[in-house]
Amino acid sequence: QVQLVESGGGLVQPGGSLRLSCAASGFTFSAYAMSWYRQGPGKERELVASVSSTGRITNYADSVKGRFTISRDNAKNTVYLQMNSLKPEDTDVYYCKANVARVDYWGQGTQVTVAS
Repeated sequence: QVQLVESGGGLVQPGGSLRLSCAASGFTFSAYAMSWYRQGPGKERELVASVSSTGRITNYADSVKGRFTISRDNAKNTVYLQMNSLKPEDTDVYYCKANVARVDYWGQGTQVTVAS
């Protein structure tokens, strides 16, 4: 079965950096685009970044452009989100998502807190 396991969240000061990882299993990882989303209390889940199956095409929410970088390692079945210049408003639970055979699969999420 499809499994997505995020890691790398934590508490960081404003201006700091974190790298999130999402380890995937149960499907042919290299064949599918992957995405990172985030959601805070009382907010809708929003798309942060996506990457094509080969890693060549990426897209970002305007709020994170120039600060976040999505990448993937198909040999390791892992997608990453490098987050730099973090702001308090980036505080959220971050989820990775795969759409496999028209079904959305989500990880359990990892908490990112940006505070001094």
